[in-house]
Amino acid sequence: MQHQQKQESPLPLEDEARLAVAGHRDALERLVRALQGDIYGLSLRMLCNREDAEDATQEILVRIITRLSQFDFRSKLKTWAYRVAVNYILDVRKSTVERLHLSFESFAEDLSGALNLAAPSDAEQSLLLEEVKVGCTLGMLQCLDRPHRLAYVLGEILELPGSDAAEALDIAPALFRKHLQHAREAILQFTRRYCGLASDDAPCTCNRQLPAALRAGKVRADSCDFAGTPSSFQQTRTLVRQVDQAGWALEVHRTSHPRCSSVDFARRLIDALDAGGHPALDS
Repeated sequence: MQHQQKQESPLPLEDEARLAVAGHRDALERLVRALQGDIYGLSLRMLCNREDAEDATQEILVRIITRLSQFDFRSKLKTWAYRVAVNYILDVRKSTVERLHLSFESFAEDLSGALNLAAPSDAEQSLLLEEVKVGCTLGMLQCLDRPHRLAYVLGEILELPGSDAAEALDIAPALFRKHLQHAREAILQFTRRYCGLASDDAPCTCNRQLPAALRAGKVRADSCDFAGTPSSFQQTRTLVRQVDQAGWALEVHRTSHPRCSSVDFARRLIDALDAGGHPALDS
């Protein structure tokens, strides 16, 4: 069962936070449940590994609930939560994928060397093709360093307003815009040159990557880390091309939806608090 789907709280998150600080356990659970999907999505795109992202999500949510009494309500609750997440992600050790020190050049070489003409049709729908697509977009993000990756994920993929993203990153708005522009240009240049979803002249398609990905163990036939629903290259390309051409590169990422974690973080944390006998809101 997928527990991470975003669920609307009956109250604004700030009101839920006030109730939670006052000791209302149901409000605390609703608050965590409303945040956990976005926190996991951010963690996964930053760390590119499901297990690392789940560990990070749990640690970030623990920090949020244990520091909730420190929230001054002068900003949006979600912006503050992202700030807690950013602090953790910038400090956490590099993930397995990050330690590969990917660059756009090395990533392009890897993709180009894996193309296979004897591949499934570009119209074939399967979870494995979706796994390739999502894995590729996550890998592409790893070619950016953490500050530029954070700017791109928050500002473009998660669509935070510039002022909120700058606040979450604790940097000046001008510096956020600089980081975002650099990341945009790098992603745009790469996708236009190599990604068939964003360019008719690019050689790489998800279906042509699948045979090599299976051989290398990057995709497993019996288990998918990222794919939630089947897709085809042709179907995704149609979705990407529904926006103006200038937005195709970004749409490659916005149409990439890693499946939610199966971990119910809200229930897990509430159960842990109940086992301790009191809310850990004043730490």
